[in-house]
Amino acid sequence: MSATTKLKVPTPADIVARKGGAPLVCLTAYTTPVAQLTDPHCDIVLVGDSVGMVLHGLPSTLGVTMEMMVLHGQAVARGLSRAMMVVDMPFGSYEESPGQAFRNAAALVAETGCAAVKLEGGVEMAPTIRHLTRRSIPVMAHIGLTPQAINTLGGYRVQGRGEDAARVLADADAVADAGAFSVVLEKVPERLADEITARLAIPTIGIGASAGCDGQILVVDDMLGLFTAFKPKFAKRYAMLGADADKAIAAYAEEVRARSFPAPEHLFGDALPEAKE
Repeated sequence: MSATTKLKVPTPADIVARKGGAPLVCLTAYTTPVAQLTDPHCDIVLVGDSVGMVLHGLPSTLGVTMEMMVLHGQAVARGLSRAMMVVDMPFGSYEESPGQAFRNAAALVAETGCAAVKLEGGVEMAPTIRHLTRRSIPVMAHIGLTPQAINTLGGYRVQGRGEDAARVLADADAVADAGAFSVVLEKVPERLADEITARLAIPTIGIGASAGCDGQILVVDDMLGLFTAFKPKFAKRYAMLGADADKAIAAYAEEVRARSFPAPEHLFGDALPEAKE
């Protein structure tokens, strides 16, 4: 491929067309360098409100603001050329009314250039999803464990076990019928995730759900071993960059204290370097 060839970024319609095909690869990103790393490998890069916990040290996602999502969305956009960017709508930016949701979603699209927004909730958010999609804002839905609702869900517990499965199924049907182009299934039993995947015409994207989902997503800091405050069961660590960074910083500190860094090769002399013939 020529270096000047323009790569086609997937659209929401392209994602829907992938239903039942090769699994969609999705990761979060919050900075330009990480976006550049994910871009060659991912179909979708999500600027998740998990940024509040993994980069800003917040105890949950509830303190994330629109300003934070815009800032990180703009940073990620600079690092993408082929993956589709989706930006999370933070807590309090869409629940009040469909009108509030449209104003904030439109701001995210205009200020970050994202192809779609993601919001949490099922049956209760279906009217909002319908309102947005009918006004040209594609929506990725998110059901099952919805982290913005941890105060009412009683923590980060599995959703949809036993009789509760009917509620999650109703949520899945509602967001699909409202026009969402895909739906994240978080922390739901494998059998339920497979049932939802089979019954919906839109792709399901699992996180602690099932390998049978139409795609998978992880928080990039979890899978790289950069965020170590806790490790969700569903997060596989593909690297331990946090531990490697700790060793590197410790080695640097030791060399500075020993005055072995900077070494002569890192310093500059008074004389100009000799010109090469």
